[in-house]
Amino acid sequence: MTRIGTTQETTAAPTDPDPVDSELHEDDAGVLEAAGMTTLRERQFAATSWLLGATDDPALARRQWDEPGGIALLACGGILAAVRIPAHLVWAAAKMDELEKVDAFLGQWFDGGAVFMDLHSHLYYALVPGSAAWRWSDRHFPGVECLRRDSYLGVPSIRLTEPRGRAYWCLPMQSPGDLCYVDEVEALVRAGRAARAEGGGR
Repeated sequence: MTRIGTTQETTAAPTDPDPVDSELHEDDAGVLEAAGMTTLRERQFAATSWLLGATDDPALARRQWDEPGGIALLACGGILAAVRIPAHLVWAAAKMDELEKVDAFLGQWFDGGAVFMDLHSHLYYALVPGSAAWRWSDRHFPGVECLRRDSYLGVPSIRLTEPRGRAYWCLPMQSPGDLCYVDEVEALVRAGRAARAEGGGR
């Protein structure tokens, strides 16, 4: 994030970095390091380490991320919070419901940030800072809620970036603490509500 920002719930990154880019040659890694660049594996490891700051039991969270489901329970209200958004609002704003295309839409909508989706409940979670000021209630945006202190969030492993299983990152965290801006989350919810109203939805 390059400006001050704002960031699932009980519904998350492996003990060791996922070997998704293990095909990189040693020479390639050296070139990347010399150029000041980082590999996908390094970014995932850094993001995972940061997310572990939201749990009192990092070892348990790592084990949970290593399991087939890849979901770890993190606490909201400290380093992060999450705005829970029904999928129908996100899809209305994107004017489509094909997940890969919606993911691309979210990548263009947000200036950085991190968003994941619970595929079972059809809910999106935009991560914002734990201190984020979300002033809207269910009365303003039905189904939308900001999960803060005293809430727990089931967060997928940072390596899960494909729409399968229980949950996945549709907008993966690119660096430690890379969270969504609250104003962009609010704008997305407003756009979805307006689009549904125009189409006769509720």
